Amino acid sequence: MKSIHIRDVPEQTIERLKWRASRNHRSLQGELQALLEEAAKQVVLYDSAEFVLHTVKTHGNQDWSREGMYED
Repeated sequence: MKSIHIRDVPEQTIERLKWRASRNHRSLQGELQALLEEAAKQVVLYDSAEFVLHTVKTHGNQDWSREGMYED
């Protein structure tokens, strides 16, 4: 597993992270890892190959309203 080293973290930030770790019954390292993992889960990676746009020709009489499309 890779390591990350962060320099120049304000003392107040460290104290708050220690407090948060304590509340979550984790070490400071465990808390930081949990925070990073949660942040990484929220990142959506897109591969441009996944997106293919298609043009569809209509004859101009298509109703693009929700009611016209779903008829509910």
